[in-house]
Amino acid sequence: MKLLEDVRVLDLTRLYPGPFCTMMMADMGAEVIKVESPGEGDYMRTMGPMEGEDSLYFRLLNRNKKSITLNLKSKKGVEVLHRLAATADVIVESFRPGVVDSLGVGYADLKKIKDDIIYCSITGYGQDGPYKDRAGHDLNYIALAGILDMTGSAGGSPAIPGVQLGDVGGGALMALSPIMAALYARSRGKGGCYIDVAMLDGLISWLPLSAAEAFAGNQAGRGSSALNGALACYNVYKTSDGCYMALGALEAKFWTEFCQAVGKEDWRAKHYQADQAALKKELADLFAGRMQQEWKELFLAYDCCCEPVLTINEAFTHPQVIARKAVGDNSLSFPIKISGETAELRHPAPKIGEHTEEVLCHAGFSREEVATLRENEVL
Repeated sequence: MKLLEDVRVLDLTRLYPGPFCTMMMADMGAEVIKVESPGEGDYMRTMGPMEGEDSLYFRLLNRNKKSITLNLKSKKGVEVLHRLAATADVIVESFRPGVVDSLGVGYADLKKIKDDIIYCSITGYGQDGPYKDRAGHDLNYIALAGILDMTGSAGGSPAIPGVQLGDVGGGALMALSPIMAALYARSRGKGGCYIDVAMLDGLISWLPLSAAEAFAGNQAGRGSSALNGALACYNVYKTSDGCYMALGALEAKFWTEFCQAVGKEDWRAKHYQADQAALKKELADLFAGRMQQEWKELFLAYDCCCEPVLTINEAFTHPQVIARKAVGDNSLSFPIKISGETAELRHPAPKIGEHTEEVLCHAGFSREEVATLRENEVL
């Protein structure tokens, strides 16, 4: 895939949101140069399951990138970054507000070097507001966005989602869209820009349906709204073998077909009856009567939005996932098909500093300069 083959990105991010965003750009052909601190590098390198010296977390977030090491706390290190910025199109960073400015590598600093630079900052709470300097992680952001309070069973405690909604949805993908828009605008002569992405803002923007309920004066708590457990036709049910089925028959046509599939024609009129608790009980009793595999086989012949709740390992071997080549050999694929182009694994996640000399020499540094920088522990 070569959509971004002429785009150079300096990636100053670490952990999850920023690296996911820049990996998507790398998959689309951009040259992404990951700038890491000498020694430790990205914290994700030592987190999660390991395969040899490599963290699988890091590997799955940093394919198709190059890595250089650079001490941005040194004056020489900042000078090196300035020279690299002169050759770059996009800068992405994820430090707390004010940190890059204090180092001399903020937007104002780099705009003087490359006036059409596109500079994106990804933080938890944004560059202003009373929480801008506050520490946080995904769980904190979904808590403050009201999402955690809506997640789980009615009457139970909030349930932590199995994926990091704030990191990926509120951060990585929210950053990717405006970066792409900014590249397009710049191609039309509109120059560069500064992009301020706050994960909390991104999560709040995900809530149009819940917001509609709130604006109407309704309380969208756990299990109290149409799409988080209040309706019997949109719910999860346990099977006889302790597995689960996910029923999503919201529309009348799907509910009708579901009733036909399970031989309960009399349930058609109960779709949106006032007493949803009674209908949930009937459905729970129904699903408890067969094993998950039996339900899977039954519903293959019906178009009624009822699917098994799979484990991660089962999901990776699902025929639809295999057909779409969404999972590779210990890797996850670029998820979008664009006019038949395929995002390939050009090179695996880099070793720390693997491309330092290559990148600096390409930017105009002599090998002697690189050697001196190493001697002075700038690299």
